Amino acid sequence: MAVNTYEVMFLIDSNKYAGDPDGSLGEINKILERVGAETLAARPWQDGKLAYPVEGRRKGLHYLTYLKMEGKNLDELTRLCKLNDIVLRHLTIKLDAALVEPMVAVANGESPTAPAEKAATEEKAATEEKAATEESASEESTGEASEEVTTA
Repeated sequence: MAVNTYEVMFLIDSNKYAGDPDGSLGEINKILERVGAETLAARPWQDGKLAYPVEGRRKGLHYLTYLKMEGKNLDELTRLCKLNDIVLRHLTIKLDAALVEPMVAVANGESPTAPAEKAATEEKAATEEKAATEESASEESTGEASEEVTTA
């Protein structure tokens, strides 16, 4: 089956996360390992009061991850999240291939570049490189010609 890129938002119990952040995130990483997911980016998104109680809890941490995995493993991901007491809820969205790079860049704290901007930047760099190459070639040929004139 094909490997797809997914955005997964986990709602984590804030109290358990506050008590042991590394352990809580370790539990999520174990789940992702078991389903064969490759994590592209992961970060805490928002910690605070929930709009309504979820499993009796009024506070939660939203933890955002971008990952690659086979689509056949989605059911297993859902099952493991339901069995885990740290994950209160989760939401999985399949990403369009065109959105993967900019969204992962933002999640990693980098500045995303739109495809048109990226193409324009690459074209500008290629044009500048070509101009520099032509300029250095013309300098070499004029330098040789002036040397010949002075020696004659």
